[in-house]
Amino acid sequence: MEKRGNLPLGNQVFPEIRNLGMLYVDKTQYIARFVEDNLKYVFLSRPHRFGKTLFVSTLQTYFEGDKAPFQGLYLEQAEEALAQQQQREPWQAYPILRFDFNGKNYTDETALTERITTRLADIEQKYGITPYGSNNIDERFLSLIQRIYEKTHQQVVVIIDEYDKPLLETFENPELNQAYRAILKSFYEILKQCDQYLRFAFLTGITKFNKLALFSGLNNLFDITLLDNYSAICGFTEQELTDYLLSEITQLAEANNQTLEQAREKLRANYDGYRFSPHSPNIYNPFSLVNVLANRAYRFYWFETATPAFLITYLKQINYFVPNLQEGVAIDEGALQDFRIGAHNPLPILYQAGYLTMESYEPEDMLYHLRFPNEEVRYGFLKVLLCGYYPTSVVDAAVHTIAFRNEILRGDVDTFMKHLEGIIAGIPYGEFSDQQVSYRERDGQVAIFLVFKLLGHFVQTEVHNHIGRADAVVHTPHIIYIFEFKLDGTGTPEDALQQIEARGYAKPYQGDAKEVVCVGVAFSKTEKNISSWAVRRGV
Repeated sequence: MEKRGNLPLGNQVFPEIRNLGMLYVDKTQYIARFVEDNLKYVFLSRPHRFGKTLFVSTLQTYFEGDKAPFQGLYLEQAEEALAQQQQREPWQAYPILRFDFNGKNYTDETALTERITTRLADIEQKYGITPYGSNNIDERFLSLIQRIYEKTHQQVVVIIDEYDKPLLETFENPELNQAYRAILKSFYEILKQCDQYLRFAFLTGITKFNKLALFSGLNNLFDITLLDNYSAICGFTEQELTDYLLSEITQLAEANNQTLEQAREKLRANYDGYRFSPHSPNIYNPFSLVNVLANRAYRFYWFETATPAFLITYLKQINYFVPNLQEGVAIDEGALQDFRIGAHNPLPILYQAGYLTMESYEPEDMLYHLRFPNEEVRYGFLKVLLCGYYPTSVVDAAVHTIAFRNEILRGDVDTFMKHLEGIIAGIPYGEFSDQQVSYRERDGQVAIFLVFKLLGHFVQTEVHNHIGRADAVVHTPHIIYIFEFKLDGTGTPEDALQQIEARGYAKPYQGDAKEVVCVGVAFSKTEKNISSWAVRRGV
């Protein structure tokens, strides 16, 4: 096995990583597969900071014909064999046109065209080509590909990284988003017109944002996103941790007074669990894993950099009942691959952005079951969502969570309810009609759910029995809380307690050694908050 190097923190440039002797988990077999299968137009969707850009750099290096960085990797021998089979010279160099839509603030209507225009000008200068006379970026792109082909007598390779960044950044501005989609659609369709001049085209992104419409002209785009044989193209498998990172994991264990197996179990719980195809192995988040091993500290690194504000706003706008996500959700294959602005189903974007992952697949019904992949995502997502409901900082939310924990553990319901009242006061209920009052009650349930899940306790919401369902059942080490919510006009806290008793919500816990505490809660229509509560201890 080759000697391992330093961890590549923040470095996504393949030749630099290899030349500096830094650790590189070999993914070059996937490039060999592209070549062996004669793929020409390839699309890959993966979450933010999941290794797409490093793979793009590796692919670019290959098509530049730079053999040296591949020494000792899978592709070094595979390319020689492939060249012989295909009766060509190995390590052939091609002109590369790479577009990266990261690192730009797309806040106005000129930002996208300026980004593309600047990049086209850089490429024209590199190849000594006189700028095209028209200001139309589509015509300029088409002309550039043609003239590079004529000048170099080589087909061109086009690589587009994070194709959807302009669309995600303008999610909350539908008019600008629509304008950007029109620009990108025309720009990408140039690839189809240049088929004879292209050797290969590779596009990456986080989402499949209206993929069929955006690439409708590029009808031979091969999507590898959900294919089993490409499921581990980004991220690390359990076997790769053993093959490449065992020494670093051992050092992590020693720094945290753990055994090697305890450290590996902690890594699995926090950062593993992603699955990108029906038969995918579990995949670790590479960004978090490298940071954990470099810092020798378990923290939620990916989530600190990967939560788009629009997603929290979107979930609130469509009144999505967040507790549904806790036990897993189902979605059909067609919906999973197509997210549309204005749709009331957040599951596609939650999956594509990495907040949910595949748990199982039912091929007969073409149905995917989704869940949170790991503790980093589950805890981070709920924490940020609570901050979205309650106007406070993440740091303040952590302080509140500690206070909640102490109040609940010692059974101090009154102090806890007053504290919860402060959080619900910050929830923007919106203007609901009388027919939509259930949304207000749901927001209270969501607040309860978020608070208790962040405490690390087991929470069940909408718990069914044979004659009804409790709004929330909360388990702590010594107490079981049963919550029932009423909106003013539908009942009082005492009515809620009566419902708990009449419908037997507490009966399943009669044989439990824990104390059972029933809490009836009333919400005020006018104050849009908790108005009163009542407590009954014992079944």
